[in-house]
Amino acid sequence: MRRAVLGLVLLGALVAFGPGFGLLSDSTAAAEVAATETETGGDDHAGDDHGGGHASPVTPVLLALVIMLVAAKLGGELAERVHQPAVLGELLAGVVLGNLALFGYHGLDYLGTDLGVTILAEIGVILLLFEVGMESNIKEMLSVGASSLLVAILGVIAPFILGLAVSAWALPDEDVLVHVFIGATLCATSVGITARVLSDLGKINARESKIILGAAVIDDVLGLVILAVVSGIISAANTGGELAAMEIALIVGKAAGFLIGAIVIGTWASPHLFKLASRLQIKGLLLTLALAFCFLLSYLANVIELAPIVGAFAAGLILDEVHYRDFTDRGDHHVEELLHPINTFLVPIFFVLMGIRVDLSTFGEVEVLGFAAVLSIAAIIGKMICALGVVEKGLDRISVAVGMVPRGEVGLIFAGIGASLVLKGEPVINVSVYSAVVIMVIITTLVTPPALKVTLARGDRKKAQLAGDPGR
Repeated sequence: MRRAVLGLVLLGALVAFGPGFGLLSDSTAAAEVAATETETGGDDHAGDDHGGGHASPVTPVLLALVIMLVAAKLGGELAERVHQPAVLGELLAGVVLGNLALFGYHGLDYLGTDLGVTILAEIGVILLLFEVGMESNIKEMLSVGASSLLVAILGVIAPFILGLAVSAWALPDEDVLVHVFIGATLCATSVGITARVLSDLGKINARESKIILGAAVIDDVLGLVILAVVSGIISAANTGGELAAMEIALIVGKAAGFLIGAIVIGTWASPHLFKLASRLQIKGLLLTLALAFCFLLSYLANVIELAPIVGAFAAGLILDEVHYRDFTDRGDHHVEELLHPINTFLVPIFFVLMGIRVDLSTFGEVEVLGFAAVLSIAAIIGKMICALGVVEKGLDRISVAVGMVPRGEVGLIFAGIGASLVLKGEPVINVSVYSAVVIMVIITTLVTPPALKVTLARGDRKKAQLAGDPGR
């Protein structure tokens, strides 16, 4: 606890005094430059960006990184001390930083809009989905195929319908496409959070766990396809057009075709590519090649108007340890180990930024809190319906359903994309709705660990009773 207190003191010092050391926000720097140009005639110093006391464009980003990284680690530490995922602490740390203006401090207002910070956060989420893809094993998914597929399908359809219905009821004045997008934010399941909880409980190899993780991965794939379709419809509507059924089918086919094609072609090409590259003795080649592979597929996904995270996820699914065995045989670390320091740096930036963009002033609006509560209930009930998808006998269906509840980082990714999409000149996910979605993410993430612990223990007791009395 002493370390956490010291960390908070350090963060407070950075927040209080950082801007005073010349580390200016974009808006402040721009204002000073404009004032200087006004006084001196503007063009006289046009080439003096790096002299005369002008701040470098990277300077505010440096301060942002210092504050956001320290806040992320402190938030993660405090969250884990109360047995919650670190990502939740990172998100809440961002909420605190983003709402200091409520207490009269505006020195960090630029964090939520700075282009440099946004780019780093988006690279972070691309690498996060790359990592999730690598942790997802297609063969294991197929080994529990029937149950995982049914659980996943129910886990997408039910929350989507409930989310759409709740949005239409709570936000009657919004466009139907807004309701559709809010429904889409409820579809996915956080593979990372669920896997962490199951691992902490020592249940990662249980049959129920394999079904949960397999279904969560399928949920993410289906959710990404839905995201591609909804984003395409919104983009078309924003330009005054509309998508016909054939065009929607084309988007679905494009998303599915990209994922399947990337996996099939990549699985064949990846071993040859890494084997050829292994002949070179350049240090850091494995990590460089893995990152280039991830970024290439992310770029190609975006070229065909899919979200870059779709390509990153596909790259992770493709890349297998056996593909780069020549590198590990000569002493290189596995790609996951090599990526870990980079993800430790960039991924928290994304979560803190998502928290920064939450406006706590909207929490004083009864409508926002009411919408968040109803949305959270719909999110939980929608995933509990997944229990009906477990076709194998002797398994704890309730535990499978509870394991599908957390939205975590995936819900935040969807909400972030919604905030960037524009419909009729307004963001699809406005500040109030975004805040409600974040509350839903927090609630579904908070309730899962204790609930899963209880249901798995109950399931173990039930199995023990059945094993002791086979006639039951």
